[in-house]
Amino acid sequence: MDNLKRVIVDFKKLTPEVLKLLVEKYPDGYDDDNIITFRNAQGERVEAVEVTTDDTKYLVKISAKLEKTMANYEEEDYEDFDDDDPEAIPDVDIDSEDDPEM
Repeated sequence: MDNLKRVIVDFKKLTPEVLKLLVEKYPDGYDDDNIITFRNAQGERVEAVEVTTDDTKYLVKISAKLEKTMANYEEEDYEDFDDDDPEAIPDVDIDSEDDPEM
């Protein structure tokens, strides 16, 4: 397992394959025990959750958009996209459902 490629993924670069792995690994969402904290090259604190494929270990940065996308995940929404297509995951508005005025 030490031979795995390591990739840090931001929500904007999330692919259907990695999203599916996240939902499968954390079907009820992730909690504090699942979060990995580290400092990036700029010295900024980053929180991420980990998923692994046969050849790659992904650290997916935590965000409100990630949580909402995972909660609303439906596999058939991504059937028309390649597994590695970051354009497949739409940007989400995290305020729309929480705002009673909408």
